[in-house]
Amino acid sequence: MLFLTLTWRKRMLLRLSAALLSSLSFAAAAAPGSHWTYEGEHGPTHWAQLDKGFAECALGHAQSPIDIRDATPRADAPDLDFRYQATPLRLINNGHTVQVDESDAGTLTIGGHRYALAQFHFHTPSEERVRGKAYDMVAHLVHKDASGKLAAVAVLFKAGRENAALKTVFDNMPLGAGPEHKVEGVQFNPADLLPKQHAYYHFQGSLTTPPCSEGVAWYVLKTPVEASRAQIGQLRTLYPHNARPVQALHGRQVIDHP
Repeated sequence: MLFLTLTWRKRMLLRLSAALLSSLSFAAAAAPGSHWTYEGEHGPTHWAQLDKGFAECALGHAQSPIDIRDATPRADAPDLDFRYQATPLRLINNGHTVQVDESDAGTLTIGGHRYALAQFHFHTPSEERVRGKAYDMVAHLVHKDASGKLAAVAVLFKAGRENAALKTVFDNMPLGAGPEHKVEGVQFNPADLLPKQHAYYHFQGSLTTPPCSEGVAWYVLKTPVEASRAQIGQLRTLYPHNARPVQALHGRQVIDHP
C-alpha cells in the first residue's frame, strides 16, 4: 500500500503541509492553562505555574527523570518477566512525542506482581542519565496494574546499526499531531525493542510530563540498544528535544539489579 511503501523522505515532502496544519490545530485546541512545551515560557521550569493540576511538577520529592549515580547492588531484586506478543500497530503523534498504543500486547511481571503494557513512546535525548551521560534516545514502556498503579521501563538507545523494530514504527509514524492511526496489515511485538539482557536500575519516581504524578515504579534497563543516526534523526525531525531535565533525588534509593 502507498502508506507503507513510500520512503521517509517522500512521506515528509507529501505531508509537510498537513503536519504543520495539524500541529497548529493541536496547539489551538489545548486549553491556555494546560498547554506545555519543553522550552520557553511553557517549558519544564514553568509547568507547575501553567495549571493547578501540575503543582507536583514543582512540589514533588520523587520526580523523574534522574541522573543515576551510586546505585545500591541488590542481587535479590526480582527479575523482569516480559510476556509480550505482536498486535496491530497503532500510532499517535500527541504533539509532544510519538506514541504506540497497546492493548492485549502482553504483560510485565515483577516479583509476582503483574502489569499490562498500555503504551510506549520516545524521547530524545534520553531523559534518564547514567553517571551524567545522556543517551541519544529512550523508549518508555508504560505498564498499569489492576489497581491503576504504573510501572515504566526505560530502554536506552545509542547511535549504531539500524534497528529493524524501530524501522517498523518510525517509517509509519504520523508527522503531525492528530488522532490515533492504525497501520493496516502491520503487526508489532514490543519485545523486539528490548535488549537481550534485562539487568536494570530501579527507583520510585513520577511521570516525566505534566501532571508529573508520583508513585511510578521505574526500571531503567542497563544495556543500551542500537539505532541508526538516520532513525534517531527521524524522531528529532519531529521533536528536536523532548526530554525533561533530571530532577533532584531527595534521598531516594536507587537499586542496581545485576
